Amino acid sequence: MNRLFRHGLCLALAVGLALPAGMAPAAAQMAGPDLSAATGAVFLPFLNAPASGEAIARTPKLEIRFPGGRKRRAVMDTGSTGVVVSANLIPNLSQLPQLGPGSLTYSSSGQIEKGVWVQTPLTLRGADGTRVTTRPMPVLAVQEVACMPKARRCRPNPNPTHIAMVGVGFARQHDHQAQSTPDHNPLLSIEGMGTPSQPGAMRRGYVVSRAGVLVGLDVPSTQGFTFLKLEKSPTYPDWQAVPACLSVAGRTPPACGTMLMDTGVTTMYLKVPPEQLSGLTAPDAKDQPALVPGTSVSVSVTGAQGISYSFAAGDTANPVAPLNVVLVGRDTNPAPFVNTSVRFLNGFDYLYDADGGYVGFRPLK
Repeated sequence: MNRLFRHGLCLALAVGLALPAGMAPAAAQMAGPDLSAATGAVFLPFLNAPASGEAIARTPKLEIRFPGGRKRRAVMDTGSTGVVVSANLIPNLSQLPQLGPGSLTYSSSGQIEKGVWVQTPLTLRGADGTRVTTRPMPVLAVQEVACMPKARRCRPNPNPTHIAMVGVGFARQHDHQAQSTPDHNPLLSIEGMGTPSQPGAMRRGYVVSRAGVLVGLDVPSTQGFTFLKLEKSPTYPDWQAVPACLSVAGRTPPACGTMLMDTGVTTMYLKVPPEQLSGLTAPDAKDQPALVPGTSVSVSVTGAQGISYSFAAGDTANPVAPLNVVLVGRDTNPAPFVNTSVRFLNGFDYLYDADGGYVGFRPLK
């Protein structure tokens, strides 16, 4: 047994969460996509990957480079969609095709990054020098950082110079990211990949682990995954978010909504009905409601049998436990929601198949 599990990993692979009576699953567990014709998958080790057997505790990074430019370190973020880079870091910016003004909001921090969309290829490189290059695609050249009202971590900046984020998520348009459609995802725009209407030999998808990201999918790399078929978005050319049920301190019925596996943060963001939290919170150092240390939180992917985990708030010995849990207010969208944080990867490898509309989860042993 490796060190990760000796330090107290507590996967609840059968926590017994169930849907409320009369509620049907939003998605059905499937055998998985047909990858028999898929070829060309490329593994990019993270620049800051933990040592073998160690837990991941930081947001993962890859190298990004634009034609004629210098290499930069960038966060690989499954919690957003789109390449977002300070304008000064993009060579020959004024000569690139302009696609119009743009902005992308990170709701976890409250940062609003504003600029102009330009079209350019880019190269992503892993720690061992392995690289992939995209077709010309939209990139947000950031010229200003503004802040949402009551932003958690944000400082306005009229001339940002060090922003580099590679957003590779899906189903993010509803969360202040209306422009973040799949054509803005670099891992779905690699040379050799096809389009939604005409798939290529290289499958549009990826596998994320603690060690790195596999760009493209094939049969050998997807063994051992439990798959879940996603619903199509009724509004965007995208798939809907992963359905999940949440329970605090084992309270029933669980709160069923959606889950985001977000490598861009180490903090969990949790939104559940008040009855799930009654008597379980206390003011934190900032006088905000927080879970009482030791309170259990359980997350179960709806329709993916056995894909569940749990932890106790404040348990620093449990690698799947986030470094912090932020309770999100029930604003205009009261639906239950959890952002798992990058610490999810200490319990599972995570797969996304954009061509077929699947997510996959492979429990670590």
